[in-house]
Amino acid sequence: MDEMKKILITGGAGFIGAHLAKRLIAGGSEVVGLDNLNDYYDPQLKRDRMAALAEGPGFTHVNIDLADRKGVETLFQKHSFDAVVNLAAQAGVRYSLINPHSYVDTNIVGFVNILEGCRHSGVKHLVYASSSSVYGANTKMPFSVHDNVDHPVSLYAASKKANELMAHTYSHLFNLPTTGLRFFTVYGPWGRPDMALFLFTKAIMENRPIDVFNNGKMERDFTYIDDIVEGVCRVIYQVPESSPAWNGDAPDPATSYCPYRVYNIGNNNKEKLLRYIEVLEDCLGRKAEKNFLPMQPGDVPATFANVDDLVEDFNYKPATTLEYGIGKFVDWYKDYFKLL
Repeated sequence: MDEMKKILITGGAGFIGAHLAKRLIAGGSEVVGLDNLNDYYDPQLKRDRMAALAEGPGFTHVNIDLADRKGVETLFQKHSFDAVVNLAAQAGVRYSLINPHSYVDTNIVGFVNILEGCRHSGVKHLVYASSSSVYGANTKMPFSVHDNVDHPVSLYAASKKANELMAHTYSHLFNLPTTGLRFFTVYGPWGRPDMALFLFTKAIMENRPIDVFNNGKMERDFTYIDDIVEGVCRVIYQVPESSPAWNGDAPDPATSYCPYRVYNIGNNNKEKLLRYIEVLEDCLGRKAEKNFLPMQPGDVPATFANVDDLVEDFNYKPATTLEYGIGKFVDWYKDYFKLL
């Protein structure tokens, strides 16, 4: 469906949102970026991401809190969006142990506001960010969208699972086409300061030790930002349809009798955290002093994405190497913080 000309990106000043907006604008789309520029991390980084977007036409920023029902309603009344990409969320697993209410406000209340906006304005496709966190206590690897995900281990994960359930309800009741994307450990230039790569790089450059949890026995499906954006772009233009093979006696969690789908977007490659650190050390030309710590509450020891459905339906499989991706992040970090 090529007529997706006007697209709303919530979290438009965020890490993924800003990269996606740039890509869509380059492809000729008109993008409205909703972002309240909250202070979960330095808002200046968000403003700088948007400043890079504002250098060209096709991007409009609206400063609205997703939980502001009237504000979101007015936004949908003012614009006629062809597609909506919901990336706005209170992110972070560990922070959900400290401030659980922010996850309900943004990830639950805010998502209802988006669903209602889409429902009442004829949006052709709602694409929304889920997370690898929904796999929770699952241990069968690689994680498949066809597996049950009813055992989250953090409120963040539970809120993302709730988004998938809420989206299905609107697909069922109002025939709203929805696609949920479970992202796996996204990294790259303009990344979030609360993520491991940013924290590690900052500490190493400042000659401070890095905290390595689970005594280094962590494994992650690290996925480069450009691969995430490519996947999202392909998904936007392919509206999900009902699956005639779906059977309520043996319900498939990833598909439905209504226009609803869920996909993993990950590198399909489980990497040890210690190797991730080694590649970063090589790119920085410095060694890290490691402070080994136990596993943190709400975390999981490993993530690993099965992307067979992504390959089958979109002929796409992320494949960026750690060496390339981390190298690009380090180049950006040094340039952004004037460390060259």
